[in-house]
Amino acid sequence: MDETDNIPAPPNSISGDHRTRHASAAPLAGDILSGANEIAEFIYGDRKYRRKVYNLVETNCLPVFRLGANICARRSILLSWIAKQERTQRL
Repeated sequence: MDETDNIPAPPNSISGDHRTRHASAAPLAGDILSGANEIAEFIYGDRKYRRKVYNLVETNCLPVFRLGANICARRSILLSWIAKQERTQRL
């Protein structure tokens, strides 16, 4: 037994292994679109529609959040938002 066996794990850690803490963050990172270009490509299929993204953000019509100055959105939330838009348009 050496000295490191007596050191407690960090408070946010399930185990003392740092890889355990970061493994759950990978799916979230893959779900985030960062910037109007990425959001435009996801929604419209082309980055040239980034101005439309800015207009939707400005009018609070698009579910986004900011990380600093960057506009970000989660793919899963956008897909849910699109599905909701489709349901409300059906009469």
